[in-house]
Amino acid sequence: MNWPYPRMIAHRGAGTLAPENTLAAIRLGASFGYTMFEFDVKLAGDGVLVLMHDATLERTTDGTGRVAGHAFGELARLDAGSWHSPAYAGESIPTLERVARWLLRNGLMANIEIKPCPGREAETGAAAALEARRLWRGALALPILSSFSQEALEATRRVAPELPRALLFGELPEDWAQRCLALGCAALAAREAGLTDPVIAAAHRAGLRVIGYTVNDPARAAALFGWGLDALVTDAVDRIAP
Repeated sequence: MNWPYPRMIAHRGAGTLAPENTLAAIRLGASFGYTMFEFDVKLAGDGVLVLMHDATLERTTDGTGRVAGHAFGELARLDAGSWHSPAYAGESIPTLERVARWLLRNGLMANIEIKPCPGREAETGAAAALEARRLWRGALALPILSSFSQEALEATRRVAPELPRALLFGELPEDWAQRCLALGCAALAAREAGLTDPVIAAAHRAGLRVIGYTVNDPARAAALFGWGLDALVTDAVDRIAP
């Protein structure tokens, strides 16, 4: 497939320099020259797609309880910035639509990690794919849809097969290539510690691109690219130049 994506992808917006999965983090990442952003998406209780990593609110907002237990109107009133630093006090939880429109207006790209709340894997995958299809209709570079959930990715394939997919792994199982190919994936996305020269070569032989996460050491980034890595996801947007 056509692969229009850059080699460097900013993790959750700007890694750890700003509150993750917020528009402020994405804007900060862009200020360092990054042109593609990885972020996590899940369903609020009323079916609105929002940027959030955890299934619960406590770590990154002043709210409590399950994300799926709140309608977006409630989530929108929460402070998703103060936990990081006072400079980001009052930063809100954005919707996928709001982030997509900002990225598209600025000619930037997305790696949407589908992070379903427990029990909502297929529902979240389908919703994310249909929303991505709507928002990026006619765009030169479609978003990559990635997930650790094979069920979520299968749902994206069913409803929007034209959108590129990447299956995520923490530890690589022996049948990683077969799993990726069974889902029609464009890429393998793996934790960087498990990536080796032979693994990257095997992926390329299978027709898969390779994305490594989360690569924060410039020397490790250089080694991975020397083995043919196609893209890496990093927190170190201030230390690894895009």
